[in-house]
Amino acid sequence: MGATHARALAEGRVPRATLAAVSDTDPAALARFPGVPAFANAALLLDSGLLDALLIATPHYSHTPLSIAALSRGLHVLTEKPLAVHKADCLAMLAAYERRPRQAQVFAEMLNLRVEPRFLALRRKLQAGELGLVQRINWINTDWFRTDAYYRSGDWRATWRGEGGGVLLNQCPHVLDLWQWLFGMPRRVHAFCEFGRFHAIEVEDQVTAYLEYESGKSGVFVTSTAESPGTNRLEVAGELGKLVLEGDRLTFTQNASSMTEFLKSSPEPNARPKTVTEELRFAPADNGRLTLMKNFVDAILDGEALIAPASEGLASVELANAMLYSSLQRQTIDLPLDPALYANELARLVEGSRIPSSEALRLVPHVLPDA
Repeated sequence: MGATHARALAEGRVPRATLAAVSDTDPAALARFPGVPAFANAALLLDSGLLDALLIATPHYSHTPLSIAALSRGLHVLTEKPLAVHKADCLAMLAAYERRPRQAQVFAEMLNLRVEPRFLALRRKLQAGELGLVQRINWINTDWFRTDAYYRSGDWRATWRGEGGGVLLNQCPHVLDLWQWLFGMPRRVHAFCEFGRFHAIEVEDQVTAYLEYESGKSGVFVTSTAESPGTNRLEVAGELGKLVLEGDRLTFTQNASSMTEFLKSSPEPNARPKTVTEELRFAPADNGRLTLMKNFVDAILDGEALIAPASEGLASVELANAMLYSSLQRQTIDLPLDPALYANELARLVEGSRIPSSEALRLVPHVLPDA
């Protein structure tokens, strides 16, 4: 993904931004960009004086030290998802942003599904109250099929020490972000995660989670990297109807009257409110990642509002952490999650990870955050 972003900059596809330098621990990766200043580690890059902004596309754990180091040097930062591996690290990053030496600095996350027309349309309907009070949310998000070869493609993948989680931390940050962006944060989570059920890995490859809200609405979230052909279907039921998003199709079945009022007032035992159905189809966004990069540049140069500020990236990490912690503890977890509880649990898992500490160090760029 880092090479994809670098190519977009090198080819001039992000107006008013240039590829000033690249950094990678792999010399072959640096060789893809001849003529561009290249650095073998992040510390040299950050101290080069060549940058106004840093785009981070590295293994998950390194997002935290890289962001903190760049922010402390006065740089703007755009990081790939997830914001961090766990909530405590997210809070450390946001605290570093609060201490930033220049108020004009921008800190954003690459949450590009926020610009997809189908999700924007669904969000508008929810915000306009077209469903009334939301009662139930079901999202089956199992079209992440991955083979064993995928997990063997990088020694950091699918390990507690190298990646910090599985399908929730790698494939689902965008989806969990959309969940909280559309519906808000729940008050309780109870999840059932299966660790290495289908793959020879130590992290979760299948999850079913139940989410409860203060308003009384409930949600069920299901995800997996071992289901083919898989499903991506979001269903939202409210007192005024139902929204179903699957593929490029958004179907809105609207009740002629409130379901709550109808069930109390109708004299007929099996009657239902009359409905009208609307079906909308959407083309995918024209390269959502480029849109986020352009928005990042516009925020820096023009003060445009960020589509995905880093501060909002905390929520999806907290949801993932809560689901994992709930499953590991076999209990319902109240939100907000105590960051120390999950950080300590993760440290225990890291200690038993199959990647030794010496190997894990190779995966993290050589940079220490400023105090």
